[in-house]
Amino acid sequence: MAAEVTPAVALNEAEELARSLSEALSCGDAQEAVRLSQRLSELSVPVCVSINSQAYPQDSIRLKVGVEDAQSDNYIPITVVVSPVMTIAQLKDKINEDFGFHPLLQRWVIGKRLARDQETLHNHGVRQNDDQVFLFIRSANDACLTRHQQNQDEKQQLLLGIMESMKLIPRGHAGDGAIAPPTDKTPPRPPPKPPKAKPRVAPKPRIGWACTQCTYVNKPTRPGCEICGDARTQDYQVPDFYKPDTAEVQRLQQEQLATMQYQQALKDERERNFQTLRATDGQPLIPNHAQVDCPVCYSPLQPGEGVVLRECLHTFCRACLKGTILNSQEAEVSCPDDCESKLQDREISALLTEEEYQRFLELRLNIAESCLENTFHCQTPNCAGWCVYEDEVDEFPCEICKDTNCILCRAIHKDMTCKDYQDDLRVRAENDMAAKKTKEMLDRLLQDGEAMHCPRCDIIVQKKDGCDWIRCLMCKTELCWVTKQARWGPNGYGDTSGGCRCRVNNQSCHPNCQNCH
Repeated sequence: MAAEVTPAVALNEAEELARSLSEALSCGDAQEAVRLSQRLSELSVPVCVSINSQAYPQDSIRLKVGVEDAQSDNYIPITVVVSPVMTIAQLKDKINEDFGFHPLLQRWVIGKRLARDQETLHNHGVRQNDDQVFLFIRSANDACLTRHQQNQDEKQQLLLGIMESMKLIPRGHAGDGAIAPPTDKTPPRPPPKPPKAKPRVAPKPRIGWACTQCTYVNKPTRPGCEICGDARTQDYQVPDFYKPDTAEVQRLQQEQLATMQYQQALKDERERNFQTLRATDGQPLIPNHAQVDCPVCYSPLQPGEGVVLRECLHTFCRACLKGTILNSQEAEVSCPDDCESKLQDREISALLTEEEYQRFLELRLNIAESCLENTFHCQTPNCAGWCVYEDEVDEFPCEICKDTNCILCRAIHKDMTCKDYQDDLRVRAENDMAAKKTKEMLDRLLQDGEAMHCPRCDIIVQKKDGCDWIRCLMCKTELCWVTKQARWGPNGYGDTSGGCRCRVNNQSCHPNCQNCH
């Protein structure tokens, strides 16, 4: 059956009504637009209503396009200069012209919605720079695109381009250099010579830096590539004569503002951290602010139930920390989480009772006494006093029991010299068990070489530390520890007849001499 053809009279009337309707809509005459629409609908003529492109913003914008395909997982970002009035079909033609992707292969997704050809970018909300859209490239098999069809479309596009360029050439007129038709009176003019081809002028070089990753030439002030985001080369310098455009100045101002905001945020964070540190410094124990599990007993700790250690910020329950302190055999209590941090004294005192803390301090003193050299414990029974002595110190007045200890004799002998005490010790050693033990200790020191008899007054003396030069506490004789002889003879300093003879003829007094001179 042949299709029904609309009469020419009806088409003429429909065209007139369509023009009038367009004018009524543009002027905002609602009543006239309603009347014309009703009359136009009675004719049952297919009508297309569109908005004039002049109603849209005319400025070009930079559109960020994410390109993907079905063959790979790579995501390639590109930037395309478009106009909001451009339709999706026109956008497909532009991509086909710039990158060679046929319109049938293109699927545009804008705002999580598949865009149709007749829709504009403005309709999808694309109205300003750096708006984001996505382009999915289909395979030729899925799009049913053959090589013959693609060649035909390319030829058609080429012809349309030629026709568009021919429309831009103005037609000649007589008197303006155009060729007038020949007449009988005027001889025919010779055909004009073809115009000389103008020399092709090379385009001006674009100012900017070329990206080493994608070769795109960016504006001089951009710190990174506009296409792929790769960083600008470090040796590039912005030319002195370069003047940024309005958009670039705005971008630089925004970057400067963002930098200032970031620095201010860091300053505010440091101030908050400092105030928090000041608030927690006055507290002996820092409570936890979040719910955690104790890493020792795995019990859940609600906010405020645990303790956060100051040095390592590990969180434990109070019972596990207290048990760690009481079971420690070291002077410094380590973190239970096997880290190198130590518990501070204020944390230990806050976790223990007063009695437990005193016992812990006594344990610390005992550990320190056993680990240090040149220590002396008070000889008063059950006294906890002890000291670290130097070579020239011979007495230790205990501040706990107030007794004065003789470090040389390792005893307390009030109102007695060391010689008197040692003589009395020999007498009492026959009947007094304590004196006997003390005499045996001194004899053992003599036998082991840790003590010696003074060659002048015969009391027992010891070298505590330092060089081999010592002085007898009783007769003040200078002695040599390795030779067990007097340093000088009867005539005093310089008399080498005492037995030591150190440095005589530049020779040492003994193979083990440690500078007794």
